[in-house]
Amino acid sequence: MATGPVLEIACDESGSDGENLIGGNTDVFAHAGVRMDAAEAHACLREMRDRIRSPALEYKANHLLREKHRPVLEWFLGPSGPLPPDARVHLTDKAFFVVRRVADVLLGDRAEAAPLYREGRGALPAAQWRAFLESANDLVRTRNRDAGPAPVDAFYRTLDALPGTALATRLRHTRPRAEAFRARVLDEPPSVPELDPLIPSLARTIAHFGRDGHPVAVVHDRQNTLTADRVRRLETILPPPSRLASLTLVESRSDPRVQLADFLAGVARKIASDALGDRADTALTGLLRPHVDPHSLWADERSRSLLLSRATESGGSRTP
Repeated sequence: MATGPVLEIACDESGSDGENLIGGNTDVFAHAGVRMDAAEAHACLREMRDRIRSPALEYKANHLLREKHRPVLEWFLGPSGPLPPDARVHLTDKAFFVVRRVADVLLGDRAEAAPLYREGRGALPAAQWRAFLESANDLVRTRNRDAGPAPVDAFYRTLDALPGTALATRLRHTRPRAEAFRARVLDEPPSVPELDPLIPSLARTIAHFGRDGHPVAVVHDRQNTLTADRVRRLETILPPPSRLASLTLVESRSDPRVQLADFLAGVARKIASDALGDRADTALTGLLRPHVDPHSLWADERSRSLLLSRATESGGSRTP
């Protein structure tokens, strides 16, 4: 257990679909953290209610995202709004996350992920790119143990339909690695899934607030996936000098700070998704940009330039 002065932060996420990253409802996962006291957060929520004037018992990000409440959203994200300057949101492009995991499993090199993603997204027809991502997602999932070797066959059939592409050329000869990976999935006890972005995103949030070596206590919206095994995994991937002091799960309605993290994660996910889909709102991306983790898992160069204000290594992240 970490000792010394502890920084307490409140966290929440938006866009979680577990390991079902391609077949889910969202294309972006966002994880947010804020550091402020409960009284400040409560005052913020009270002002937000005064501005929105909805009878809802619990406000969510979709209240802010309604067009009629655009001024409230701009206030929330803007320099005169309630968010502390160090409020942070880590963004994950789910498609890139899948390609990154494929590069890790089949090539042993995550640096290969960004060029593969950009070639596939930029050169393939949308239907072929989607088919590749779906088969790749199934290949590297660990919660589909009953699928046996079928994901391997499906993945390489998809590659066979992409002759002459960088994806096919680079990955076609990796089948032995894929078969060995699926054999491990079948033979070994279930472990912490490597394809769920929650743990690496939370690790980056802790790393941001604990960058000066202060241990970080996390108050997080209740998540069934934040099991004891996953918390132990989280502690092993935290980049030094960041340290986890404690992790407490609460209902978001019980802590106004967690509600603010929920707002930030929800609006960031929608703004980032619009940018990824060529629907960028440049005013909102500009307001969000100071709060976006520069190590977000984001490889799309066009939307990256809108969302991330600082340059990082190619492919977007040093996230574990």
